[in-house]
Parts: sequence; C-alpha cells; structure tokens
Amino acid sequence: MKRNVNAFDYAGQICKAMQKGILLTTKAGEQVNTMTIGWGHIGIEWGKPIFVAYVRESRHTKAMLEENGEFTVNIPLDGCDPRILGYCGTKSGRDTDKIADLGLTLEEGETVSVPGIRELPLTLECKVIYKQRQEEARLPEDLYRRYYPVGDAGADYHIAYYGQILNAYIAE
Repeated sequence: MKRNVNAFDYAGQICKAMQKGILLTTKAGEQVNTMTIGWGHIGIEWGKPIFVAYVRESRHTKAMLEENGEFTVNIPLDGCDPRILGYCGTKSGRDTDKIADLGLTLEEGETVSVPGIRELPLTLECKVIYKQRQEEARLPEDLYRRYYPVGDAGADYHIAYYGQILNAYIAE
C-alpha cells in the first residue's frame, strides 16, 4: 500500500538522510538499477517541484538516465540497513543486479516507469526536465582537486539531472 504525501513536508528528512546516503533508482528496458547518492537537493525551479541528482559521467546510472529520463529517489524514514547503502554505493549495475543481490522489494511506479524500493519507503517519482554537465573552468581549484582527480580517462565530472517531482509516496 502507498500513501501519497507532499515531498516538501519531508524536505528536512530528505536532506538529513542524504548525509548518510539515499538511493537513486533508474530503469532502462527491463533492467532496474539503484545507486547510493549523497549529493542532491530538493526545491522549486521554474515553478515546479524539483529534485536535482548528481551522477558521474562514468556511472551505469548515467547511461540509464539518458535512455529513460525518469528516476525515483528512495529515502529511509526510520533508518536503513547500512548494508543496502554500502552495497549500492560500491557495486556497479553493469556487473551485478543489486536489487536481486540484496533481495530488495520493488514498488511499481505510479507516474513513472521506474519503481520505488519498499525498504527505503519515502519515494519521489521524477522526470528529467533539464540536465547540465559541470564545467571544469567554473570549479574552485580546491574542489576540483578533491573531487575530480584526473585519471587515465580524464576527470569524471557530474551531470546535474533536474527531475520534476511528479509524485511522492510512502510505501506502507
């Protein structure tokens, strides 16, 4: 059962949970993938409720977002098994099915094709309405060195995905 809620009634909890990690879930074709994120924000832009998620260019999630353009944000309300966030933050959906590996319960989306995850019951259903790649020249030097060390393939920048929040619910 799902109880529809106003996402902004939970904005403080969302921001607090993000400090430990929340899940960003995507779907392309029949594959569902989730990853732990700690960067993001909720607010109003262009008169619309928005969740902005930051995804590195190299992530499997990025390719799925580019294909589908929809995502869910899954937030724990009363804590979360830390193994879920740890596993989803260190394993790639290119190599394994994290949902199956962890035995997570998918909740069918109501307004998007991407499911929520019952174990993190507060779900925001989002559709990408804008995206922007971070620009190296605009980053302060200290942040550039800390978060974007140049490796063999160059720096791995984030893309900001602005998702219009179309629906929010708590899986009960």
